[in-house]
Amino acid sequence: VQLVESGGGLVQAGGSLRLACAASGRTFGVYVMGWFRQAPGKQRELVAVIDSGGNLNYADSVKGRFTISRDNAKNTVYLQMNSLKPEDTAVYYCAAGAGLATIESGYWGQGTQVTVSS
Repeated sequence: VQLVESGGGLVQAGGSLRLACAASGRTFGVYVMGWFRQAPGKQRELVAVIDSGGNLNYADSVKGRFTISRDNAKNTVYLQMNSLKPEDTAVYYCAAGAGLATIESGYWGQGTQVTVSS
């Protein structure tokens, strides 16, 4: 599985961005898909995850502001980010795995930079 992220960029605080992650392969629908982020000097953290049944999970820091979704017909997972804050600045990575517990040992995209200015 190859993952390619897009949609990052520079936005002012309070603004919105939508990230997309396009996956190759015919079995996209069976994977757990997640978005992670890593800010400079910080550890990578899980932002949001969606499983094959559409069940969702979010980091507390993004609940109510970010929405993860998937379109299995397009082999794509999205992250809609609203009310962005400077602390959301990070490289955002898409990941795919067999399960939530193993997603970090699965497949990864190259990352896309999100910068939120104050």
